[in-house]
Amino acid sequence: MTPEIVIEVGQQALRITALLSAPILGSALLIGLLVAMFQAATQINEMTLTFIPKLLVIAVVLLITGPWMLHLLVDYTEALIENIPYLIG
Repeated sequence: MTPEIVIEVGQQALRITALLSAPILGSALLIGLLVAMFQAATQINEMTLTFIPKLLVIAVVLLITGPWMLHLLVDYTEALIENIPYLIG
């Protein structure tokens, strides 16, 4: 295995990780910002208020994007397994 192959596989893994985490992190960031704006406007300083909306939104996002995430991860894993002879030799 050459260093170039290791770097390429690492870059692909990081790219897949970023694609898989982007919908969840983006939605959690957006709902956190909205709840923070609501708290600032109403002066409600309850720290646990952000957890339930974030939990619900993340669950909905996982239900919506879950099949796409699973398909992306399976495709990457299949490609990685198919390329084992190329990666080794």
